[in-house]
Order: sequence, then structure tokens, then C-alpha cells
Amino acid sequence: MAINALVIGSGGREHALAWKISQSQLLGTLYCLPGNPGTAEIATNLPGSADDFEVVASAVSQNGIDLVVVGPEKPLVDGLRDFLEKRFPSLMIVGPNASGARLEGSKDFAKRFMSKYSIPTAEFKTFDASSVKESHSFLETLKPPYVLKADGLAGGKGVIIENDLQTAKDCITEMFSGKFGKASEKVVIEQFLSGIEVSVFVLTDGESYVILPEAKDYKRIGVGDTGLNTGGMGAVSPVPFADELFMNRVEERIVKPTIAGLKAEGIDYKGFIFLGLMNCAGDPYVIEYNVRMGDPETEAVMTRIDSDFLSHLRAAATGTLADEKVAFSPLSAVTVVITSGGYPEKYKSFYPIYGLDSVKNVTVFHSGTKNSAEGVVTSGGRVLAVTANAPTVVKAKELAFNAVKEIDFKDCYYRSDIADDIVNYQK
Repeated sequence: MAINALVIGSGGREHALAWKISQSQLLGTLYCLPGNPGTAEIATNLPGSADDFEVVASAVSQNGIDLVVVGPEKPLVDGLRDFLEKRFPSLMIVGPNASGARLEGSKDFAKRFMSKYSIPTAEFKTFDASSVKESHSFLETLKPPYVLKADGLAGGKGVIIENDLQTAKDCITEMFSGKFGKASEKVVIEQFLSGIEVSVFVLTDGESYVILPEAKDYKRIGVGDTGLNTGGMGAVSPVPFADELFMNRVEERIVKPTIAGLKAEGIDYKGFIFLGLMNCAGDPYVIEYNVRMGDPETEAVMTRIDSDFLSHLRAAATGTLADEKVAFSPLSAVTVVITSGGYPEKYKSFYPIYGLDSVKNVTVFHSGTKNSAEGVVTSGGRVLAVTANAPTVVKAKELAFNAVKEIDFKDCYYRSDIADDIVNYQK
């Protein structure tokens, strides 16, 4: 029976998920809610918000949806899975319930979970507004840089890394005073880990799991990893230092105890687990969990899956993932994000985008775009993610940047050094 699938969300991650699902032999009709101009080319976009559960339920009912993939974290943390399961007991859903989504929704919960199940992570303590003095005292026991994390969801902006002790103390006061709203009512302070970051993606049905291609993203706005943190300026997959030995350590020390820990907590987890890892001299440590795929890593990772992704998703939703095997493409992927000038702070939108029809040898994923009378226009900070695939990272980087240079809109910006560190690492 053909599967009618619904992807929830509107960003580059959701475009990439839809793009991969659209290639499946199992697919009936593909829908996105709300989607974007890019998903409209491969699926039927449905009006509404991913945060409006009644709208999502109506979409499921009216379109005969068999399987739902939840892209963003907020609906999961708010309980979309729990809501849909009550309405549609037979609906296949990829994404954890609210209990499982605490892995991302609460940094404090995630750190305590890791501690309980002996999953390697940085030393930490959690504080609230009643323990400001204690938080300052704990900072004084640490060496700089100081890592401060808002406990709740803060749109990817809730992590502060500060070198100066007094500034770090001031930041804590600001966080307790509402810098990130309710998200920073509690603050996790943790030891700084020195190493190289890598993102590892796991799909699980609560018992079995498959590990998807790994990726490395680039969070800072400026060349050379300088400036403010962003949602991600680019990504590369595969990652050369994530070799067989390292990935075996990730699986044994992190993936297996995470799945076992969720089961021991009575959490029926069906969906993605994003492991934000630090490679510290060959040993993996968890920086953070996410309960969905990353962005822009998804735009690289999806292009490196050669097996039927919808089959894997169905298996995760139905508890049959043990029968699935993921096939990886041998090609490298380089993703370059094009942003609106001023991002991640103030930026302007609704500028016409030129050159989308002229790019070749790449896949362009839409993130912050909208259709208008003038064609496709910008509508967000991160506008497009351009992904190239080639036998080497060097060639993939060349193809990606050749395409990026063909695309233009007012005040567009991108980092010119995406993948340079990986190229240098391989020399």
C-alpha cells in the first residue's frame, strides 16, 4: 500500500526531508505543512502552522495521511505526538512524545539523564534565580571559557560561551532576568570541552536503531568561526575524523546507553536523536541532544543516503527498524547557507531572489523564502542552503560555491570558508 506522508515544518531541514522522501518507491502522495516554495516543487503544501495542533490533525484527516514526520523541535516538546496519537491511534509518527522530547526541551533533564546513564559529557550544575550567588561561586571553580546554557528552547540562541569571568557572571544575571524568556528561568553551567565538533544522527524505534551519515556544521556567522552564533552557516559530510574507531566509540558509549536509558525511563521513543558531539582527542562527549534532525546538516546528510528513506521512517514508526539497513553514498556533500544581510541580528525580507533557475550540479534547499507576485523572495535570516555532491570534499566545495555565486538577492551573505578545515584536515 502506498504511503501518504506529511512533513511538518517550513525550513531547509523539512525541504531536505521531503526531497528524500519524494524519491521513495513506497510513496503515495507527499504533503508539507506549511512547507515553502522549494517543497511546493515536490509536494503539496498545506496552509497552517506547525504549532497549531488542530490544523495538523485536520490535515491528517482530510488528506488520508498515513505517516507524519515532525521536522522542528517545538511541536514535539509541546506534545504534538501525544496529541495525534489520541486522535489517530493507527497513524505512523516519526518524532518522540513530550516525555522523550525533554532531551532537547530541558538542558537540565538531558544532563541529568547523561549523568544517570554514564554517557560522557561535560561536568555541570544547574541554577535558578534563587541561587545566583551559588552560580557565581561555581563559575569561579571553572577555567575559562565559561559555558552557559538556557535550560529551555531558545531558538538555537540559548548558549553563551564567555572568556571573561565577570562578563559570564553578568550574563547569568541577564539570563535569570529574562534574556531568553522562560527558557532561561534555569541555567546550566558546564565545563568547556576542547576538541572538534561533529553531529551524529540516529533514527530509532525505541528498541533498534540505525546511524545516519554524520556531518560537521559551522555555527558562527563569520569566516574563521568568528562572530555571533547562528542556526548554522553550512555543513560537510562525511567528516574525516569520525573514522571507524571514533564511530564505534560513539555507538558503544553514547548511542546504546541513550537508547537503553530511554527505555529504562519508560519513554517510548520513536524518531530522530541528534547527538551534538565533541571529539576530544578521539573520545566522544555529548554537548547536546536534539530530538529532530539538524539544520543545515540535514541538507547534506539526506544527499548521502542511497537507501529508501521512507522505508526507514515507516520502520521507525512501527517498531521494525531492526530489519532496515541504511546505504551511504560514497560521495562527499558540502552545504553552503546563504543568509540575509544582518542575520543573526536584524535583517530585512521580501527581496527578490535571482539565479535559482541558472544553477547547475547542486541541490538548492529553501529555508527562508516565500512566493510573491515578483517570484520567490526572501522571508528569513537563513534563506537558502546549496548542497553539492562530488567524489571529494574539494570538488564538492568548488561546485557549491560556483552555484552560490550564481544566486543573488539584496544584501545576501555567505561564509566563504565552509569546508576549508575539512580540506586541510585531509591534507
